[in-house]
Amino acid sequence: MKSVLLCPRIKWGACLSVSNLPPLAAILGCAGTELSDEEKRFFAESNPFGFILFGRNVDTPDQLRALTASLRDCVSRDAPILIDQEGGRVRRLRPPHWRDAPPMRPFGDWYHAQPTEAERALRLNINLMADELRGLGITVDCAPVMDVPVIGAHDIIGDRAFSTDPQVVGALGKVVCDSFLERGIYPVIKHIPGHGRATEDSHLDLPVVQESVEVLTQADFLPFLAVKDAPFAMTAHIVYTALDDARPATLSPVVIKQIIRGHMGFEGLLMTDDLSMKALKGDFTDLAQQSLAAGCDLVLHCNGDMDEMQAVVQGTGLLSDRGMVRWLRAQVACQQTPEPLADDAEEQLRLAMQGAGVFAAE
Repeated sequence: MKSVLLCPRIKWGACLSVSNLPPLAAILGCAGTELSDEEKRFFAESNPFGFILFGRNVDTPDQLRALTASLRDCVSRDAPILIDQEGGRVRRLRPPHWRDAPPMRPFGDWYHAQPTEAERALRLNINLMADELRGLGITVDCAPVMDVPVIGAHDIIGDRAFSTDPQVVGALGKVVCDSFLERGIYPVIKHIPGHGRATEDSHLDLPVVQESVEVLTQADFLPFLAVKDAPFAMTAHIVYTALDDARPATLSPVVIKQIIRGHMGFEGLLMTDDLSMKALKGDFTDLAQQSLAAGCDLVLHCNGDMDEMQAVVQGTGLLSDRGMVRWLRAQVACQQTPEPLADDAEEQLRLAMQGAGVFAAE
């Protein structure tokens, strides 16, 4: 097989070479700001699809560039490296080394009054974020949040969401996805099929949503239709009783087949939310197996605990043929050499936000 037969833009080193098997269908974390010898050996032997970074892994720009290079050296390829850089409360890159990126809710508030101006500013915000990530060797951002919060829901989503209006969430989520792809970053839409109605934090407990399919379709599911062409999506660890009262979406073939792949028409790579979150119970090997059997393409484990990662790897096979096709398709859609931003891009954004009147004063 030769890559030129498929598409000359595909970076085969990011997924497999002509002589190697596909990577393990897992995305794993690491413990600190540099890799231990044990981690280097483990990653080289397990060959995960990619890696995810958290605040514990971040110190300075030079340190982070060295870490991303070291992670890729372990697997001898241009593996995807993920981070949660939404802006606001959820951002792993913070001042003084990085820009103080705002949350998404103010852009939604702005959109109601001035949609064109809000979209323009959001696009510039994401362009700046993408360039920061790309310069550090990070290629995937776990954003945008496509959830639609409702009154009475847990505030774990809160201002991470664009709006309580599904149409606004869909419109601005599309802006974020397109902007990231244009700047060489893969977006991850989350938390599919919708976390905004949960009354518990899935990091700590398993939320149960009891709304009808009709209500969910008209609100929670709606924004995901606008971004169904996204390269990646992350599942919600939530039970939707109207669909599957026994299993959270991450482990439910019903939710994945009928709603995510069926109703929503999502055809990108589907990854679990973090398997180490307390919403899920049980052995990590079994959880990995259940997730993949349900229809997820990739399992995500974030906390860097070696014993847990070893158990995840035992329950995870190689990325499937269908998963490989989805990854190759994603690479074709992502611009690898974006044009430089204007030197005053950050100042342009600051002035636009300042004039909008919906952002808190700095």
